[in-house]
Amino acid sequence: MNDLLSQLRLVGDWLTSSKQWHGDEGIPHRLLEHLTYSGLSLLFAALIGLTFGLLVGHTGRGAFAVASVANLARAIPTFGLVVLVVTLAGLSTTPVLIALVALAVPPILINTFEGVRGVDPDTRDAARGVGMTGWEVLVRVEVPMALPLILLGLRVAAIQVVATATVAAYPGLGGLGRFIVDGLSRNDYELVIGGSTVVVVLALVVQILFTALRRFIVSPGLRVSAAKP
Repeated sequence: MNDLLSQLRLVGDWLTSSKQWHGDEGIPHRLLEHLTYSGLSLLFAALIGLTFGLLVGHTGRGAFAVASVANLARAIPTFGLVVLVVTLAGLSTTPVLIALVALAVPPILINTFEGVRGVDPDTRDAARGVGMTGWEVLVRVEVPMALPLILLGLRVAAIQVVATATVAAYPGLGGLGRFIVDGLSRNDYELVIGGSTVVVVLALVVQILFTALRRFIVSPGLRVSAAKP
């Protein structure tokens, strides 16, 4: 208990120190860097995962390939991928983005695919029966009904990316992981614990935001209307 209280005091002292809120080494600047890596990675992953997930879920073609690629991407160690791309391409944000995109694509891809594929076939037939084209069925029927799973995939990917974007610090880049890496190299555990706490809080904020977004978008009325093309 005393150790826990001591650690909490360390975190409190670190967070309330004025020097942590100013300059390039401060929390706001590192947080902005972290959000930039995370946001870009999630954007690219969403473009890839949503596009292929919707396409394969709608057409039913390539389901095995989607599952295989998603499982392969999950098996790739993020840190190892960062080191490999840094070795091949040099020090830049590219290795970090590639690794984080590879991490984020599988949950988005699989959840989008499963959500669209799981739409009731009778609902699809009814939509086609009233003259909807394949594109209209996808946009007006399948996507709204698959939205809960799609948002779940995006939420899982966002939390994973935010928590893992600390790897950007290992090849010498910024982000909140800078606190952890620098703290370990200096044996400054106050810095390590403080940086880790900020990462955890950020992940919790992302979780809350996506939960609120789901409740706002995926209302009972929307699900009912989606079932009635």
